[in-house]
Amino acid sequence: MIKLIQEAILLKLKCHYILQILVYRILKNKLLLANFDFIKKCIVIKNMNSKFIVLEGLEGAGKTTACNTVMNTLNEYGICSKNIIFTREPGGTPLAEKIRQLIKYGLKEEKIIDKVELLMIYAARVQLVETVIKPALVQGKWVIGDRHDLSSQAYQGGGREFDKNLIYLLKNLLLGNFSPDLTIYLDVEPKIGLNRISSRQELDIFEKESLNFFNKIRNRYLELVTENNNVLFIDANQSLNYVTDKIKESLTHWLKD
Repeated sequence: MIKLIQEAILLKLKCHYILQILVYRILKNKLLLANFDFIKKCIVIKNMNSKFIVLEGLEGAGKTTACNTVMNTLNEYGICSKNIIFTREPGGTPLAEKIRQLIKYGLKEEKIIDKVELLMIYAARVQLVETVIKPALVQGKWVIGDRHDLSSQAYQGGGREFDKNLIYLLKNLLLGNFSPDLTIYLDVEPKIGLNRISSRQELDIFEKESLNFFNKIRNRYLELVTENNNVLFIDANQSLNYVTDKIKESLTHWLKD
């Protein structure tokens, strides 16, 4: 009888030990499964260096929201927020921000002519590229930019009707072969875009321009998109959820290529 009791106790202890192992393995597998997608995503881009990603589009296209979508997508692929910086053009440095103020709101004392506007935009851009963007890329950071050189080609080349060769000359002279790794163009019809920003308390010089001005800009953007293989086209006329999903889908595909 005593022997039977001892065997029963031993069996119970063995069963309890086995149960503990099973519970541990189940919990461990659940943890692995929960993190499997994250690990898989990190492996996909583990050898990718820092990149410069730019959002382009007309007023009301939703660039600010799109910048956040890009950051969130990069986060999902293991690129933490501390390794991502945001820039905007014109602006992004103390000097460039002062130039931005002049470009967007002008001076009461005199009108800034179109040629000076173009030169100021490039002055601000060069300052940003040389003092912020390039150093950040060297440090291994990812840069998300609200506008870059495509804006000048569209706004000044299209809207202001400058000779595109002049703008190319300025770009090559001042920036050389520096360009974004990826540009996401948010295409919106001017009427829709302007309607979205109509509630803003104060409109800048560009936002006060005519519908025809923005039609010319959009037409130039569409030409540039077809000429550039590093541009993703997003239909920004649609709902916010649609645009967000499309940006995430397109960027994910680009990251995996």
